[in-house]
Amino acid sequence: MRFSMLISLIRPIGPVVIGISLGFTLSLLSVTWVEEPCSNPDWNRRDEVALELDENPYSLPAGSLQNGENVEDFEPRIVPYKPVQQQTPPKKFYRAKYISTELGIRERLFAGVLTSKNTMNTMAVAVNRTIRHHLDNVVYFTGMRNRKIPHGMFVVTHGDERLIWNMFQTIRYVLEHYINEYDWFYFVQDDTYIQADRIKSLVGHLSIHTDLYMGSPEEFIGGETEGRYCYGGFGYLLSRTLLLKLQPNLESCRNDILSSRPDEWLGRCIIDYGNVNCVDQQEGLHYQRFEMGKNSDPNKEEDIRFKNAFTVHPVLDPAQMYRLHKYFTEIELQRTYEEIEKLQAEIKNTSEVAFDGNRSAHWPIGINPPFEPKTRFEVLRWEYFTEDQVYTCKDGSPKCELQGIDKADVTNVIEIAMGELNKKYKPVLHLKKQQLINGYRRFDPTRGMEYTLDLQLEVVNQKGRSRSITKRVHLVRPLSDVEIIPMPYVTEATRVHIILAVTVHDRDYVNQFLEVYATNFFEMSENAILSFLFIYDPFQAQQVNQNDIFANVKAKITAYEHKYPVTKIPWISVKTETPSQIKIMDIISKKHPVDTLFFVANVNTNVNSEFLNRCRMNTINNWQVFFPIHFQDYNPDIAYHNQQPPPTIDLIRDAGHFDRDVFDEACFYNSDYMAARTKMVTDVQENEEILEALDVYDMFIKYSNLHVFRAIEPALHQKYRHKVCNPRLGEEIYHRCVQSNLEGLGSRSQLAMLLFEQEQGNST
Repeated sequence: MRFSMLISLIRPIGPVVIGISLGFTLSLLSVTWVEEPCSNPDWNRRDEVALELDENPYSLPAGSLQNGENVEDFEPRIVPYKPVQQQTPPKKFYRAKYISTELGIRERLFAGVLTSKNTMNTMAVAVNRTIRHHLDNVVYFTGMRNRKIPHGMFVVTHGDERLIWNMFQTIRYVLEHYINEYDWFYFVQDDTYIQADRIKSLVGHLSIHTDLYMGSPEEFIGGETEGRYCYGGFGYLLSRTLLLKLQPNLESCRNDILSSRPDEWLGRCIIDYGNVNCVDQQEGLHYQRFEMGKNSDPNKEEDIRFKNAFTVHPVLDPAQMYRLHKYFTEIELQRTYEEIEKLQAEIKNTSEVAFDGNRSAHWPIGINPPFEPKTRFEVLRWEYFTEDQVYTCKDGSPKCELQGIDKADVTNVIEIAMGELNKKYKPVLHLKKQQLINGYRRFDPTRGMEYTLDLQLEVVNQKGRSRSITKRVHLVRPLSDVEIIPMPYVTEATRVHIILAVTVHDRDYVNQFLEVYATNFFEMSENAILSFLFIYDPFQAQQVNQNDIFANVKAKITAYEHKYPVTKIPWISVKTETPSQIKIMDIISKKHPVDTLFFVANVNTNVNSEFLNRCRMNTINNWQVFFPIHFQDYNPDIAYHNQQPPPTIDLIRDAGHFDRDVFDEACFYNSDYMAARTKMVTDVQENEEILEALDVYDMFIKYSNLHVFRAIEPALHQKYRHKVCNPRLGEEIYHRCVQSNLEGLGSRSQLAMLLFEQEQGNST
């Protein structure tokens, strides 16, 4: 009974006990099998095996011998200290300024004209006038030159009249200055007419990796030298790879090759060291040239080689050069017209199989389609005109006289219309203009100026019979050559002097202006200086010692100067009855250097760094002044009628508008102001009231040739405030102020809704 109970108790833990016992037994047995005595004679042999198996050359095997003694691997060793060599910082990697430089993209064609002292002011000038506007870089090489260089020409003088020496110096100069900038090098004499566009087209179809010497091949004089050289009179084209082969051997050519002709000397040098002969065709392209007779007339020359020539030689005088240029320009113009007609026919034929049929080809073919407005606010406005009057005037009057450039434009359009009509109906009919009944025009920014004319015409047939008809014609003066106007370089590092004129009506708003300004500029250390101009009328100026109306503002300025010790806020007091902008700026201008950049601000303007940067970039000394258009909030009582205005107002249509009637804010340089003000002196002497009738914007418009840049400025945001308009200022200034107050009340829909609610309230 007890044994069975003992067995029942032991049975659950029996396997555990047996497992532990078996584990101890096996561990003891494994120690006896692996352990070996220290006096094992195979110790050294096993070390050698370990060394052979160890692939790390810096590892030390256990039990290696040093001085015949056994050293265990756990014994410490003294390793001598080797200071870590300080690595030099890696050189800073500078990337190229232009992508083309980094990718190795070069300009296509360099042109060198070989001239002389005697022909510099005649033939070289004629060459320059005929090719300069077609080629990117033209350099004139001469041995000696006159003291005065012709305008618009880059001349390199070698200082010697020897022809071979000049050719050697020319090639060396090109290798030193232009070899890494161009793929092709074209050399020609100044008594040769060049069709520059055809040369450009030729190199545009040639591989730049070819060793090419192309021109008019000629046999060497005497026939001793094998090969052919390019005659210099018709010009020759050299590839960059060929010139690079000549570069190390140019001195050898100068010393070893004897010749009396520069083109022959260069040909021998190219054959000897470049192993290239002159050719007149490459890759199926031919170098066309024509030899001009002494008494040849370009207009009577019928040879097809003349019409297709790249160069014509010899040209005897500049007048003949200009006649050739006129002739070839007319040929190119005619070919261009033919190509345009061909392309228009292809477009018309292709449009017939398009999804929309002929409707997919807009008139005129090849010109952008008319602008399609998305909303009614984008609809382009047509101007109505007759031969004498136009019904859209700048001053807003309904009708004014057609004069100046507008008169010339209308006259030219009518002449073109009559010419095209007669061209279409001749010889069957002949049309004469009797009068312009109606004329319409508009400017489409996507295609150009569009005209619609209703003409009353007299039609005469071949039998002499005539009748009067009315014909409507449509014309388009397309936008053709769009170019980027270069602008002077400006930076964002210029210090801006902010001028803030304060009247008695503005003093309650100065505290808010200073709070915003301190946050944006004083705490950010912006490169700007704020200057106050306190304007007193005569009565207020007399009471300044007893009751200064700007005392609180001046105290606030002093408090900010104590809070920001580095900052100084200068202020000036002025007494005047009519505080016009020009009178105020006259005082400010005298107290600042001529290179000062002014920003004339308004007390309601929230100025920030974003706008000041645009003020710096858009104002260019002696070039451009900037008049930004600020965003004006609507009257919150109207814009948010029966609602709580939001804490921050976004620039959306229902919140406000860009006030185009206000010209108070302006950015300009003091030198530009002084220059315009100087031109105004004569008119001021005759009529001093002009200082009150004009503001700074009007002064720049009437008395300077600067660009007056006027654009909306989202960074200038003004809260709503009813402005006090001074009737003593000019009538136009007063009218703009009143108009600004009216348009600043609210949008049309908001005002209409308010009137509707009032009418409903009155009716009930």
